[in-house]
Amino acid sequence: MIDRIHYKEKLQHRLSKYPVTGVVGPRQVGKTTLVKELITIRKAIYIDLESDLDQVKLTDPGLSIRSNADRCIILDEIQIRQDLFALLGSIVDEDRRPGKFVLLGSASPTLMRKSADSLAGRIAYEEISPFGMTELGKRSQQQLWIRGGFPNAFLADDAKDSLDWRQQFVKTYIDRDLPALGLDTNPRTLSNFLRMLAASTGQLWNAVLFSKSLGVTAPTVRKYLHFLEQAFLITVLEPYHANIKKRLVKTPKVFFNDTGLLHALLNVADHNALSGNPIIGNSWENFVVRQLIQSLGSQYTYSFYRTHEGAEIDLLLLENNQPVISIEIKYSNAPKLTKGFLNAIEDVGTDRNFVVTPGSDRFPVHPKIEVLNLWDLVDLLGRK
Repeated sequence: MIDRIHYKEKLQHRLSKYPVTGVVGPRQVGKTTLVKELITIRKAIYIDLESDLDQVKLTDPGLSIRSNADRCIILDEIQIRQDLFALLGSIVDEDRRPGKFVLLGSASPTLMRKSADSLAGRIAYEEISPFGMTELGKRSQQQLWIRGGFPNAFLADDAKDSLDWRQQFVKTYIDRDLPALGLDTNPRTLSNFLRMLAASTGQLWNAVLFSKSLGVTAPTVRKYLHFLEQAFLITVLEPYHANIKKRLVKTPKVFFNDTGLLHALLNVADHNALSGNPIIGNSWENFVVRQLIQSLGSQYTYSFYRTHEGAEIDLLLLENNQPVISIEIKYSNAPKLTKGFLNAIEDVGTDRNFVVTPGSDRFPVHPKIEVLNLWDLVDLLGRK
């Protein structure tokens, strides 16, 4: 069992300060396990809103909840019963004691719009992500990259079992979860959309190309993208725009939040299969981008930089909307500097610049640029 101490500490703080704590993240990421571990010392009631038996407990939700006013009430998969948000808001207004409610959801607060309205000022959210490198250690890198960080996938007995779990996970999202969140579309179309995204991970997003391939409108594929982002499956990385006298790319890139799901969509079971796949470089970029964002969190905002003339930064870290760190991502332990990266760091003016690789030692390759491996970069930037 992996002890997710970082999340436990953050959730303990939320529970001690706010009457309602929202714990969000994709299904099967371990939200319920974390919360149950935290409330073992509290008197708590757990209600799974996907369970017909538990739903009976809320036949009269006002009576049920008020009769247990002295206990912590955990409502799992809260997005199924958004009608409860207004009731919870009124109950909290009667008693703002911290730790009254814990709401677990597989959709973002943006998608659960009623929570934002009914519980504004009463709720603090914490997003739980799949396992990351900082939790698992340096030696986990290859397995984490291939299998991803969902506990059942990462800890599976073998590569075949892991791949099977991930492919079933994707199927469930397509057939049940995304439609339940309001994405009304043909499952086959959505499956094709996800596979197209997987094949083009890390590339510039082209809504028109996707719409033509799928036989739907460009606004429709943009809606698909929005739902996947709000369901914690993808990250849409926006390009950096500034007062630079260059013709800048203004199209975002799309990355999967978990490379295990990316590989499941491509039917990649292990590193041998990935090594022979032309997607390997983009997959590595996807892994690096997501591990850095997950590890460093809100201390930076994240973007990329590209001009029509070929200057490019794979990942740009910003503070107060000012570029501070430029990162080029290479699937090689003996990377060569590109003219595009050199030109780009001159454009944006960053003093800290890195080329990140799977496993190279740390060494300078230019007066303003260092080469290092992903683990060392996560450690270096996380010490801020």
